[in-house]
Amino acid sequence: MPNPMRSVCHPHRLSARPCVRFLVGAVFALFVSLPNLHAQPGPPGPQVRSPEVSADRKIAFRIHAPKAGSIQLGGSGDIPGTGFNQASPLTKGDDGVWSITVGPLQPGSYRYNFNIDGVGTLDPRNRLTSESNAATWSLVDVPGADWLDLKNVPHGAVAEVTYWSAKLNKFRRLHVYTPPGYEAGTAKYPIFYLLHGAFDSDDSWSTVGRAGIILDNLIAAGKAKPMVVVMPNGHTGPFTFGGGGGGMFGEFEAEFVADIMPLVEQRYRVHTDRANRAIAGLSMGGAHTLHIGVPHLDKFSHLGVYSSGIFGIAGGPGGGQPQGPSFEEQHKAILDDAKLKEGLKLFWFATGKDDFLVETTRQTVEMFKKHKFDVIYRETDGGHTWDKWREYLHEFAPKLFQ
Repeated sequence: MPNPMRSVCHPHRLSARPCVRFLVGAVFALFVSLPNLHAQPGPPGPQVRSPEVSADRKIAFRIHAPKAGSIQLGGSGDIPGTGFNQASPLTKGDDGVWSITVGPLQPGSYRYNFNIDGVGTLDPRNRLTSESNAATWSLVDVPGADWLDLKNVPHGAVAEVTYWSAKLNKFRRLHVYTPPGYEAGTAKYPIFYLLHGAFDSDDSWSTVGRAGIILDNLIAAGKAKPMVVVMPNGHTGPFTFGGGGGGMFGEFEAEFVADIMPLVEQRYRVHTDRANRAIAGLSMGGAHTLHIGVPHLDKFSHLGVYSSGIFGIAGGPGGGQPQGPSFEEQHKAILDDAKLKEGLKLFWFATGKDDFLVETTRQTVEMFKKHKFDVIYRETDGGHTWDKWREYLHEFAPKLFQ
């Protein structure tokens, strides 16, 4: 006898009628088996608004948890008082609402969560989220920067794409930004691959990074060319900082060339010549950019490296001394190929003076200059944070495909 549960609600096999009969029966059974559904609701709790951003760019975080013993505000490091091994305590009110106010903060997007008696949780009053490599965070936007704010301009779209990676033998995910007018048109566009850092995911650039908003505003202002932006997942497995796990180098680069580039360049209306292809990334993604862009320099005309360089070139943070031949030794023939350099229109680095990878960037830039690359290096204020990476994207994107 066939199992009715297996086929009743399968959308590809049956009409809606059997599904409706099953759902009605299920709801009736649930209704009569739960007498509490007939009970009067209890008194409403206090009305909680969280997060609340004030005109002076301060943020109030609140959560109603009358039985909690302690609550702390956690984050990924961009909010003062939060980050690795850091959290800020909330204060409990007489109504059971815990609260904390931080700031003022610079305009931008900020990740956070609540730690309730040792358990991390999202803000139940906030629908905005952002994924990192190992967690999902609540997200709050602080307005106040014209280039970063959501404005009344034509908007593109960001799609989440699941694909099969033959190289890795598993399903994978990436995000793709298409510019305003893409869906209704027939034109082809240049393509820009934008890579995330070690503690992030393919979701990060389009959420906390605000890449789509930045591109929309630049395109609307006539400062950047319309382009397709591909944001892949740079992790191929579990990652632990310092261990380089999950194919931090090697696996992703191989998958990028074998699977990701062919997939998106066949599925989307993009130019596939070198002059219309760019790649950039932050931190780990900046190192990925070099490990992909240099060995395949014939495929890219624009390279961007944010808060990164060749890991291990300076020792210490960034991976220590490499084992075996150095990056420079492995790619000496390409580094000294004058013909390949002619087609490289832009080689752009930017790192903050307080970034723990600043020396890695400096020595990487000097190595490329030694091999006669025309390198642009911007050393800014700030550290290894999303406020800098959004700025770098905003400065880098208008330089593409001009």
